[in-house]
Amino acid sequence: MSLADLFRGKTQLIVYHFMFGPDWEAGCKSCTFWADNFDRIVIHLNARDTNLVLISRAPYERLAAYRKRMGWRVDWVSSLDNSFNHDFAVSFPDEQAREGNNYNFGTIHFDGEEAPGLSVFAQDNGAIFHTYSTYARGLDMLNSAYQLLDLVPKGRDEDALDFSMAWLRRRDEYGKDK
Repeated sequence: MSLADLFRGKTQLIVYHFMFGPDWEAGCKSCTFWADNFDRIVIHLNARDTNLVLISRAPYERLAAYRKRMGWRVDWVSSLDNSFNHDFAVSFPDEQAREGNNYNFGTIHFDGEEAPGLSVFAQDNGAIFHTYSTYARGLDMLNSAYQLLDLVPKGRDEDALDFSMAWLRRRDEYGKDK
């Protein structure tokens, strides 16, 4: 599919750069947390001339299996055979390339081969424009569970953890041994 195809007849497109590397067995648990928030809203976005799609570098067959496991309906495509994720600085080809990466417009050094992000595009008379991107903590505003946790007295309650999202599990993994 081309980028234009992903609009699915709409003039606006939101792409979530979902961390799922080519040789990974499962998607990133944090990206899974975000995608759980996205899945059921696509119909509402479509009603406002907007489509949302997940893009990862894993082979499509692996994405489709994980999508089924999670029970999602949101469109998910593979960018395995093109440079899309590299172009938007959410995939880094090797350790040496990561040393000079421009993740989050050069404000953050990312130590993995994949990073999360969100990009927005608009289509006008056949021309496609990149209108917005956000990365790292800029994604927090898009997660309704975080927004709700920010309202309760304990908040996200992550201060004593080794890293902020250490508590997180894929939703079919809660109650299982860590």
